[in-house]
Amino acid sequence: MDRVNIMVSERPVVIFSKSSCILSYTIKSLFNDLGVNPTVYELDEIAMSREIEQALSGLGCSMVPAVFIGGKLVGGTNEIMSLQLKRDLKPMLIRAGALWV
Repeated sequence: MDRVNIMVSERPVVIFSKSSCILSYTIKSLFNDLGVNPTVYELDEIAMSREIEQALSGLGCSMVPAVFIGGKLVGGTNEIMSLQLKRDLKPMLIRAGALWV
């Protein structure tokens, strides 16, 4: 879990994803469309992915995408899309320093 905490604290937006997951693709596309350049870790392409997945599970996120904003776990697709629909995502990204207006 310490490794994940270090990984997510280094950048404003971090997404743990799998390259073949359509939901992950959708979330990455949303952030790109908003002008955010998230750090993306493709769990099916990196070493230590099993340990990272176990750590994410320990944080309460059992599937990808797992999105961290400002070093905090926001959640997966449902949570991100809900924030976007409520117009709460952009202010969160601005506060994290991931988006400038």
